[in-house]
Amino acid sequence: MTKENQSPDNAAPDLSDIDQLGYEQAREQLVEIVSKLETGGTTLEESLQLWERGEALATRCENWLDGARERLDAARSRREETREQAASE
Repeated sequence: MTKENQSPDNAAPDLSDIDQLGYEQAREQLVEIVSKLETGGTTLEESLQLWERGEALATRCENWLDGARERLDAARSRREETREQAASE
């Protein structure tokens, strides 16, 4: 996590950059956070900030995946409509 994403003790982490991340970037950061939390060695406050950022990153990844799923469903629906039209002609 970079210095600009950290915040003073007892404050919520800066999450303003998360909405700009692509899926791969968000996932990569999430993996790093999970690794840091699993390794330990951070203060309670640092752990809480990492957890909060991790939750936001997980939500970002989930939103990306939901969007991808919707696009796939729409593509499948269009393909099925095309097949049905071709069969009826």
